[in-house]
Amino acid sequence: MSKLKQYTNQDTYCAGIERVQYAFDHFKKVYVSFSGGKDSSVMLHLVAQEAIRRGRKFAVLIIDLEAQYSNTIFHIEEMLDMYAEIIEPYWVCLPLSLRNAVSNFEPRWVCWQRDAEEQWVRPMPKRSCVISGEDYFDFFQDEMEFEEFMVLFGEWYAKGVDTCGCIGIRADESLNRFRTIASETKEMHGVARFTTKVSDHLFNVYPVYDWKTQDIWRFHAVHQDLPHNAVYDLMHLAGMSIHQMRLCQPYGDDQRRGLWLYHILEPQTWYRVVARVNGVNSGSLYINETGNVNGYNRISKPEGHTWESFCKLLLATMPKLTRDHYTPKFQDWMRRWRYRGYSRGIPDEAPKQLENKYWAPSWRRLCKVLLRNDWWCKGLGLTQPKSDAYGRYLQIKKNRQEK
Repeated sequence: MSKLKQYTNQDTYCAGIERVQYAFDHFKKVYVSFSGGKDSSVMLHLVAQEAIRRGRKFAVLIIDLEAQYSNTIFHIEEMLDMYAEIIEPYWVCLPLSLRNAVSNFEPRWVCWQRDAEEQWVRPMPKRSCVISGEDYFDFFQDEMEFEEFMVLFGEWYAKGVDTCGCIGIRADESLNRFRTIASETKEMHGVARFTTKVSDHLFNVYPVYDWKTQDIWRFHAVHQDLPHNAVYDLMHLAGMSIHQMRLCQPYGDDQRRGLWLYHILEPQTWYRVVARVNGVNSGSLYINETGNVNGYNRISKPEGHTWESFCKLLLATMPKLTRDHYTPKFQDWMRRWRYRGYSRGIPDEAPKQLENKYWAPSWRRLCKVLLRNDWWCKGLGLTQPKSDAYGRYLQIKKNRQEK
């Protein structure tokens, strides 16, 4: 069981600087994963300032997901220019497989897909640090998962040397991110709770893990000479609170709720975003609806149906690819509940408090997963599986060692 938060008298700014100093003290190689968002921007500034003080260089990894605000790209470029003398940039524009949560007909989409260049949301950047050749990394597999690429890049960059990747996650953003820091079973670098071991020579470091959203913007208020992504200023003008402002690829399970912002903030980008993948326009219109339209909050079954028959009806109306994805996951989930006291099958519904806490199964829960287009069945307590890319990379390394 993870420990509760423990507060100290140290402010988060000083703590963040100390963690960056720890990274330079203990690792020969340092790189920053930079998205152009508010958290990774603060982290990049902290790392850069420490690198300047020490006369060291570090790498910057930018995984460009194509469907991004033009303001974000401008901010990335101004940061690269600002710290050009102390960084080694890797601007990755490769075909990666990403989630499309606004369509059952196209549940995945591929950024920078070669045969879809005419539909790209924006042209590929022209900088010399841009990596678009699929043979640049020996581990790369066409249409591999974004999450897998992150890990494999770190190991590729380390090349057997003690290396850390600075990741700009904050524990307040989600329970999973809190667990990343607080887990008592993870391997760390020494006793540094803000680190996580990835492999023998690679660790993740989280310099701003305990910062709140207010701390991020307080940093920018104090350091007004350091740039931030101007798209957040537009979000503020659009009426969003500082806690609602987020940057990610727009078609994901959580990010789809912000699709409408493209229409308001960057209308010149919006029409390209709409045309890029299936379901975006209708998704932007209805994503904030509650009920059966998107499966949020209270849902209802059609007259004359049970939750079980409604679930089977929903599956029957889905494309074969989508139906074949959900069916084995549902069957495996129900099979595991049979061994937990439901030998006669799961009930049509259970008390909502138990369903919401994943303490009881029901056909209603399955219906909600389908209505939400919950591809990885997180509403059933499941998680996204790892791809096979990492295993292929290990085999490549083994083959090289045997030569």
